[in-house]
Amino acid sequence: MRRIDAVGIVFGVFVAGGLAYVLFLLVGLDSQKAGIWSQALLVCGLIGWVATYLFRAVGQKMTYHQQREEYEKAFLQKRLDELTPEELAKLQADIESRDS
Repeated sequence: MRRIDAVGIVFGVFVAGGLAYVLFLLVGLDSQKAGIWSQALLVCGLIGWVATYLFRAVGQKMTYHQQREEYEKAFLQKRLDELTPEELAKLQADIESRDS
């Protein structure tokens, strides 16, 4: 994510809070209650976002982890493709001898 994206998200959340406040005022709440409810709505959104972050972090579904895993698979596949048939047979024999 670029910095301008983060700034845009923060600006969007700020605008959403303001719109929620105005919406609560239009519904008929006084300014104090509208402020409390708009803040409560934003806090609930923040808690939801943190929960999704924790879910992705615990499940190792983060972008960095996935990129690293894909890189390791591609690297090992390239190394495997570079092996000659003789080297591949020797490697398979080594693996089979360890399993025994």
